[in-house]
Amino acid sequence: MADQERTSPQNQHKNEKVGEVVSTKMEKTIVVQVSRRVPHPLYRRIVMKHKKFYVHDEQSTARVGDVVRIVECRPMSKLKRWRLGDVIRRSALVGTAQPADLDVKI
Repeated sequence: MADQERTSPQNQHKNEKVGEVVSTKMEKTIVVQVSRRVPHPLYRRIVMKHKKFYVHDEQSTARVGDVVRIVECRPMSKLKRWRLGDVIRRSALVGTAQPADLDVKI
């Protein structure tokens, strides 16, 4: 009975958020922007609020533009308190290749 009342760290519910990756310039760290729609306190108009989170990405799997799920964890640095859960939707790859038919002479 006493074992069932105790909650192990695996059974605890961690806070999760879904957002878009806006930067991957650091090693093993990504910046995720979470947007939410809330009514303005005075005017009751729906406004978008944004918050950026520093997220630990061990394998560097996320790319800019991906929609990811982040999970709360222990503090890893001064600003990093989240880890990458999974990638929900991949962003489209934007290539730098030039089309071949640009060599038009006038």
